[in-house]
Amino acid sequence: MKLRIRGNLLRFRLGRSEVHSFGQTGKIEAALKFGPGQSDFFYALEKTPAGEFSGSFTDGKITVRVPELLVSQWVESEEVSIEGNQTLDDHTELDFLIEKDFVCLNAHNDEDQSDRYPHPKGDDAC
Repeated sequence: MKLRIRGNLLRFRLGRSEVHSFGQTGKIEAALKFGPGQSDFFYALEKTPAGEFSGSFTDGKITVRVPELLVSQWVESEEVSIEGNQTLDDHTELDFLIEKDFVCLNAHNDEDQSDRYPHPKGDDAC
């Protein structure tokens, strides 16, 4: 699972096995290890019976709770993403975007892409 942060947007990208696992178990988590004597950084997605997205940051862990109905529909469909937001105050929202990760056909590195979805744009991708 990949996490991108830009302003008040949390964007997650999941490979095929991660999407399947999230759909089955209702939770997926990853960690960024900083080494001995350092705190690690964790990020997770969790299904919730609530009808709205919510996010929290506690003890070095970002947790985004996603409505289980949206997760179930997304996992079983060809839909690329699900999105939502959480109102923090009168002027601030926390936005969430969860996407299926696609193969980049012109990859510029040695990153393993075997668990990614085929790119919908085919040979014109990336």
